[in-house]
Amino acid sequence: MTLSEEPVAKFKVALVDYDYPSTKVFEAEVKKFGGEFAHRRCKDIDEAIAWAGDADGWIIQYLNPIGEKVFSSCKKLKVVGRLGIGYDVIDVPAATRRNIVATNVPSYCEEEVSDHAMALLLSCARRTALYTPAVKQGVWDWKIGKPIARLRGQTFGLAGFGKIPRALAPKAKAFGMTVIAYDPYLKPERAKKEGVELVDFDALLARSDFISIHCPLNAETKGLFGKEAFSKMKRTAFLINTARGGIVDLPALTEALKAGKIAGAGLDVLPQEPPEKAEPLLRLDNVVLTPHVGWYSEQSIIDLQATITRHVCMVCTGRKPDAVLNPEVLSKVSLK
Repeated sequence: MTLSEEPVAKFKVALVDYDYPSTKVFEAEVKKFGGEFAHRRCKDIDEAIAWAGDADGWIIQYLNPIGEKVFSSCKKLKVVGRLGIGYDVIDVPAATRRNIVATNVPSYCEEEVSDHAMALLLSCARRTALYTPAVKQGVWDWKIGKPIARLRGQTFGLAGFGKIPRALAPKAKAFGMTVIAYDPYLKPERAKKEGVELVDFDALLARSDFISIHCPLNAETKGLFGKEAFSKMKRTAFLINTARGGIVDLPALTEALKAGKIAGAGLDVLPQEPPEKAEPLLRLDNVVLTPHVGWYSEQSIIDLQATITRHVCMVCTGRKPDAVLNPEVLSKVSLK
């Protein structure tokens, strides 16, 4: 992007919570726009408001809820940006009521998350998470992982068919899998173009040998995979989740895994992160767990940090960002 040579008014961007070792990318991007950058690992909303109440733009990672309390307290706030694709930590309607732009990074880690979902699938399918500790403990026995089915010819179901599952589908096909998808907002012609069969939710549950979740967390999807859903899945099926933990009813999943109603699960996300040490799911051998790392690569971190900072700075300098979660607010604020 080419920036205007015209001088811009000073503005302040505050990175109010983050878990990265460096903030150099954020700072460099803000400087390109002529702004002031500040960063702090705020523990809660009250600390963030007290520290960054004078900022024009906020960048947040995990801190929540970013809602009415923040918007009414921070009088200069023009924009809040979420470090990531998901934005359930932001109360978007509240931001809209206050004429504050909400933005995210809708595209930066499709390859990483789709690779990770495939890695979880393969680990479940080939029982690598079961065999590895056994071998390390001196157990050299292929039979402990029985039964293992040939992957080629099995059905891979996608719950949601946005950018990430569209990147995942050809990877599954490369292993000889048949790919089907459930997405109530997907047009049949788009599914046909991608070479994926569009099905309803019950068909997804009944036909899939593996189901990978790729839908946002909202009122429609919270607890979507619960007791009823697990009762409709094959007993030999596996559930993969690299989306949001709240889409899965964790107690219902734990019970289904214990009772053998489904064969296993590969989870990169949980409703509570990190989980309590006493979480029953942690003691199950048929679960593969990773610490919400599907998005990560060294390249994706740079893309993520630079993009969200650019979006926030664009709003602060009167420009429309590439991603707006509440476009209805644009008619009320002056963005070029």
